[in-house]
Amino acid sequence: MNIHLIAVGDKMPPWVQEGYQEYARRLPSECALKLLEISARHRGKNADIARIARDEGRAMLKAVPRSSRVIALEVNGRSWRTEDLARQLQNWLADGRDVSLLVGGPEGLAPECRERADQLWSLSPLTLPHPLVRVVIAEQLYRAWSILNNHPYHRA
Repeated sequence: MNIHLIAVGDKMPPWVQEGYQEYARRLPSECALKLLEISARHRGKNADIARIARDEGRAMLKAVPRSSRVIALEVNGRSWRTEDLARQLQNWLADGRDVSLLVGGPEGLAPECRERADQLWSLSPLTLPHPLVRVVIAEQLYRAWSILNNHPYHRA
């Protein structure tokens, strides 16, 4: 199973790239984390934000591999404790399908992305910077994997 992190934005600062890569490389091939960046559309003074979000959403959905389980990262989604995420990961592994995690741009996800999603996941009721979300997702997936495999990384 591959986990595809499909995220809007492609010009991340080095600390984001390094943080994401640190945890993504720790995951085994049985649940490899792969990042696919969707270019953010230009947001000028008179930009049509609804159209931009819709275009970005369409590009995200086009990037979702066929028969993939889709999880939309959404502030109004369901919150999972780390142990809940470990159970989700275990279920995803047992299912065998790839998983696609959708992370929207500054305005969030397009409605089409939320509608396509099999699940809505909220990392936090806080508004998180989108670059930080990548690092948090990668770390939490690694932590969930470590719980499932009795690895000492998770010491709760």
